[in-house]
Amino acid sequence: MKIAIVGTGFVADYYMTTLGNHPGLALAGVWDRDEARLQAFRAFHGVCAYPDLEALLGDPAVGIVVNLTTPESHYEISRRALAAGKHVYCEKPLAMSFEQAQELTLLARQAGLTLAAAPANGLSDAHDLVVQALRDERIGTPRLVYAAMEDGPVFRDKWASWRSRSGALWPGLHEFEVGCTLEHAGYALSWLVSLFGPVESVTAFAALTFPDKGPGTEALAMAPDFSVGCLQFRSGLVARLSSGLAAPKDRSLQVFGDRGSITVRDLWDNRSAVHLEQVEAPRPLLGRVLNRVEARLGAALLWKPAPGRRLKYPAGARPSLPAFPSQIDFARGIAAQVAAIAEGREPVFSGELALHITELALALNGARELPQPYRMRSSF
Repeated sequence: MKIAIVGTGFVADYYMTTLGNHPGLALAGVWDRDEARLQAFRAFHGVCAYPDLEALLGDPAVGIVVNLTTPESHYEISRRALAAGKHVYCEKPLAMSFEQAQELTLLARQAGLTLAAAPANGLSDAHDLVVQALRDERIGTPRLVYAAMEDGPVFRDKWASWRSRSGALWPGLHEFEVGCTLEHAGYALSWLVSLFGPVESVTAFAALTFPDKGPGTEALAMAPDFSVGCLQFRSGLVARLSSGLAAPKDRSLQVFGDRGSITVRDLWDNRSAVHLEQVEAPRPLLGRVLNRVEARLGAALLWKPAPGRRLKYPAGARPSLPAFPSQIDFARGIAAQVAAIAEGREPVFSGELALHITELALALNGARELPQPYRMRSSF
């Protein structure tokens, strides 16, 4: 199936890096409202560029429009693409309000089209490994989850000089305005809801903790740079998710069950280290030794290995991935959408599921204005 990309900014190069992993995807062309950025992208990747959005949407060869624009443009671009009869794959979030996101899912359903959403890390090899461990009941019934999307103090780094492979600048100022929760919480939420089902309610807190993010940010209307939420799932499971731009980098997920725990080191790594600890199993030697060292010192060590033993991945081809820290197969979500369309079924992260993830991210980001606990309006 042929796809067309709208938006050739920083994240678009991640999609181009991983497009070759999926021979079933063919890129018809790209468009961006920034002509200089569009031409730089076109020249670097050797792809065709459309003269305008109307030409892209009017191309009968295009089956899926990949919406990689800024979050506040997601609704309008996706709405126009659906109206033109195109399936849509949209970067997160679907829209900046629940009502707009809900409208998009309804438009897609009425038109017999699919509206799928990023992130694709919920389709990773690491996710598959955790799914299998849970299906095998290796930790019993899951009861509690800790998840983190802490990106580190990027505002103290040289972010103004960061560029993608084709030369697009990292949109730091815009990310500070939109907020780390809307930008990053979806990477954890895609795992949580696909593993444990719909969320019933969210009790959240959000705040702007570092209003001074350096030169050039003085006049910005900044979104919260920290949020934490406790998610009550319909299954009874409880999860805590934190997102921020100040604490040390941490993109881990820990699942605690009746008979043990599963620890995923990095949700941004397609083949992240995954450790399984079982209550009845003997503890690894290194962990036992370090516990004795702590007891003898009378102090906690700064570093300890993940609890349990590392799970092995099945043998298989390694996909081409972006460099650290974004080692995600970004195009895998589009490929999964194409496969679902061919088979006449709903793609995994689409429709009501995509709406549910969007509502969760909006609820976490807007915690200061919403009643607590927030009762979810969507389900899947």
